[in-house]
This record gives sequence, structure tokens and C-alpha cells, in this order.
Amino acid sequence: MITVVSDQNTNEMNSKRPFEERMFARFDAVDSRFDSVDSRLDAVNSAIRGLDSRLEVLEVRADDTNLWLQKLEIRAYDTKPIWEQALKEIIETKREILETRREMSKRLDRIDAMSLETRADLRDAEDRLAKIEDQPDQ
Repeated sequence: MITVVSDQNTNEMNSKRPFEERMFARFDAVDSRFDSVDSRLDAVNSAIRGLDSRLEVLEVRADDTNLWLQKLEIRAYDTKPIWEQALKEIIETKREILETRREMSKRLDRIDAMSLETRADLRDAEDRLAKIEDQPDQ
């Protein structure tokens, strides 16, 4: 079978510009697209570098924070026995204050009772003295 090739397809390819010029124009277009992609990738790369440097700063801060927390924990362990002892002494002092308050309350009750008894005795003495004074002289 024999196929006849028409000139129509080749005529469409034959434009006013030569083939090489058209190919170089296409290469230039592809090249400019690559340049555009390169510039966008450079911008993305720059943004990633910025994020990377910010992340490094955060890592340094996190490390500093961890060191600071470790120092605080060490201090807490160092002072824990001191605080436990202080708490024991505070509790003991509170207990002693309560005992002293009870004892003082008992003593005040005794003093109050003695005061009432003394007043009663004083009234009795005043009553006897009044009776003696009221008696006619003998």
C-alpha cells in the first residue's frame, strides 16, 4: 500500500521564520521558564534557610531552658531536706502553741476561780465587820 504524503503539513511548518530560529525561540522560552522556576526555588530556599535559622534559635533556647530547669531541680533537691525540716518545726511550734494556749486557759480559769473565792471571802469579812460595828458597845 502506498501512502501519498501531501505538502499541506510541511507547508504549515514552513512559516516566515526559519526552523532554527523557531527552535532557538522555543529554547529561549524554555530557558526563561527555567529561570522563573529557579528564581522561585531560590525564594523558597531562602525562606527555608530563614526558617532553619529561626529553628536553630528555638533549639538553643530550648537547650537553655532545659539547663535552667535542671539547675532548678538540683536546687530543689538540695533544699528539699531544709524545707522538710522547716515544715516539721512549724508543725511542732503550732502544737506547742496549742498546748500553751490550753495550759494558759486552765491557769486563767484557776485565777478567775481564786478571784471569785477571794471576793466572796472579802464580802464575808465585810459582812462580819459590819456586824461588829453595828453591835452596841459593851
